[in-house]
Amino acid sequence: MKNRIEADFDVVVCGGGAAGIGAAVGAAKAGARVCLVEKYGFLGGAATTSQVLAYCGLFQQGHEPVRAVAGVAQDLVDELKTGGLDGEAFRSETTGNWIVLLDPEVLKFSLDRLVLRHGIDVRLHTRVAAATRTGKRIEAVTLAGMDGREHVVADAFVDASGDANLAMLAGVDYRVGDLEGRLQALTMPIRIGGIAPDLKIDRARLQSLIAAYNEQGAYPIQRTDGGIIIRLPLSRDMWWMTVDLAISNLKSESFSRAEMEGRAMAHDYLDLLRKGMPGFENAYLVATGPQVGIRETRHPQARLELTARDVLEGTQSPTSMARAAWPSELHGEAGKPVYTPVGGRGYFQVPYDAIRAASLDNLWYGGRLIGADPQAYGSVRVMGTAFATGEAAGVAAADYVDGDHRIDAASVQKRLLAQGALI
Repeated sequence: MKNRIEADFDVVVCGGGAAGIGAAVGAAKAGARVCLVEKYGFLGGAATTSQVLAYCGLFQQGHEPVRAVAGVAQDLVDELKTGGLDGEAFRSETTGNWIVLLDPEVLKFSLDRLVLRHGIDVRLHTRVAAATRTGKRIEAVTLAGMDGREHVVADAFVDASGDANLAMLAGVDYRVGDLEGRLQALTMPIRIGGIAPDLKIDRARLQSLIAAYNEQGAYPIQRTDGGIIIRLPLSRDMWWMTVDLAISNLKSESFSRAEMEGRAMAHDYLDLLRKGMPGFENAYLVATGPQVGIRETRHPQARLELTARDVLEGTQSPTSMARAAWPSELHGEAGKPVYTPVGGRGYFQVPYDAIRAASLDNLWYGGRLIGADPQAYGSVRVMGTAFATGEAAGVAAADYVDGDHRIDAASVQKRLLAQGALI
């Protein structure tokens, strides 16, 4: 089938996760005609594809939740409340961090309502297959969907894919993993049903079971403390983060192996609970998610890179586009996360150049693609922060279109504040 020009847009956003939603809605609220491209049949990114059923980074650390992200993220939280979720800050007993708990089906429907309300042209089951570049500008992208390929023209683009799919196709330089090419470990969060809604998890007993299992079990559990355990809203299922896997490269074979091994681990660990934990006799695996949880792939080159110093000192910037408040969370070894708190005011600011592609004038980044060294990346990659950097990227793209290709941080800041964002 020949390529065909279906439509022209002001802004095309690649990826429908937290960053992509932030970008698409932010650009639309700024008056842009927006096309949002997502490879799955639903929006939500890691929350819906990998069962990461908690928004991290919306609040700062501390005894009381202090908001760090608002804007589009708050618009979505308001939608979640209409679906029966409370949307309130919840403190994890394991880490002490403030999160917002999710239900995947409520989230999917809430995201649908949000993007449709803002007139965004959503292309599900669609991938960016190619990019047409002239000098320092992307002129168009080729979208591959169920009905073939479309040639879509736009003035500005946002890569919120998490994997730098658009940036890579457009020829932007990138690195894989950290400075030595090492990738952070994967996690497959699982949902377990069949237990009483008010059952209290005996963590001491669980830790004892894990210790015994690790002596001869097929898949030793690295989170010997029992992992992150939360009872989910609505269903009261147990959300358990203890299936952790190392990965050495981005080959499909490696991900296929990880997916299959992760499911085997999930069933083995479920059997452990059934046999050793009172109240789990009739427990069953509700879901492992459509995809294993991926923390890191490609890092496209940005005009500025956030650093470990920014995290430690809580650096502020006159061109700030967003706040990053989640502690730097590094998974260099499967099942053994290392946290480094954010210093200063409890958040560091993301400068404008950290969301701009290094070699292209009309490409912005949202989410885990923004410029960051390994330590800073451990903070900015989470979904709550991704909403903020995504919204900034979308508004910056819309401002570029409105201003006849201008680059003006102050103008973008003004528009973000008008949308209720915290910068």
